[in-house]
Amino acid sequence: ARLRMGETLAQKILELYPTHDIDVVIPIPDSSRTAALSLAYDLGIKYREGFVKNRYIPRTFIMPGQNIRKKSVRQKLNAINLEFKDKNVLLVDDSIVRGTTSREIVQMAKEAGAKRVYIASAAPPVRHPNVYGIDMPSVNELIAYNRSADEVAETIGADWLVYQDIEDLIASAQKGNDSIAKFDTSCFTGEYITGDVSKDYLARIESQRNDSAKETKNIDEGLTDLTKNQ
Repeated sequence: ARLRMGETLAQKILELYPTHDIDVVIPIPDSSRTAALSLAYDLGIKYREGFVKNRYIPRTFIMPGQNIRKKSVRQKLNAINLEFKDKNVLLVDDSIVRGTTSREIVQMAKEAGAKRVYIASAAPPVRHPNVYGIDMPSVNELIAYNRSADEVAETIGADWLVYQDIEDLIASAQKGNDSIAKFDTSCFTGEYITGDVSKDYLARIESQRNDSAKETKNIDEGLTDLTKNQ
């Protein structure tokens, strides 16, 4: 499925930017590698590993507090300057949630010498909360909420950004497995598969998941942002 996601992303890029100037495709490790490989192949552009990953740093998008998330991105990834210097780089990520990781990585790519930085997301824009077990940010903290792709690109400092289309995502997952008739895509569409998610419930989890609520909870439990003393 991820190979097919890369293929459909490549086709979309060719439709939107037929005269693109991409020099190299670089995945944001680890889960975007498969899509990045097929995307690079279909575009006829070289694929390179441009980041070294520290595997002892957990997922950043579920961390409480913007300062912790930003610092963790820098601790988690190190850019290999040789792969970026004087190149127009297409970064491929599996998804973009808060945008914290993307913003920091775009900046890291530029610091490593990239001339231009583009981003392709193997997932559609995440604009709605997940209510089935993933502790995602509140809706107002999702970078794609009430923003177009161009506005998200500007916010994270990329020269342009391409998202996967929801139809292509669904087709990529279903192809080759006839048993997949329907699955949850609520964080992209806002349509909850169980049909019992009310506005009141969404408002309640919104108040529980935002950064302010989590920071208050951490203070109450005696937890602090250790990065403030570093």
